Order: sequence, then C-alpha cells, then structure tokens
Amino acid sequence: MAVCYNKLWKLLIDKKMTKTQLFQKAKVSTNAMAKLGRDEDVRVEVLIKICACLGCTLDDILEIIPDKTELQA
Repeated sequence: MAVCYNKLWKLLIDKKMTKTQLFQKAKVSTNAMAKLGRDEDVRVEVLIKICACLGCTLDDILEIIPDKTELQA
C-alpha cells in the first residue's frame, strides 16, 4: 500500500497556509515535511500534530492507495 498526501496540500491551499507555516505551527521537523512531500511514511505522531494544527482528521490529509496486486486479489 502507498500513502498519498495530496489532500493535505489541497487543505493548505484552502487555508492559505504554506508548508513552512505548517511545520512551524505544528512543530514538526523539516525532514518529516520532506517525507510528506515525497509521499513517504511518517510517524503517526507527526500526522496527529498536523491534524491538531489544522483542526482536521487523518481522512482529511491522507489517502491510502492499494497496490495493483491487492486490487486483483
């Protein structure tokens, strides 16, 4: 399975917030933000901080994409 954070980037646009503002306000590392930008796994703690900062849930910031092999099963 893969994770896609496109919902997070769209939410930031809607809230007129930059990635820099988010990582400063949510107190997450630039490394974690870089991983999010590459759709890589990050710690749940990071996602919780982002959700608390934005007043949203995990469903609002990420999408889980099944592998093609999982779709065929």
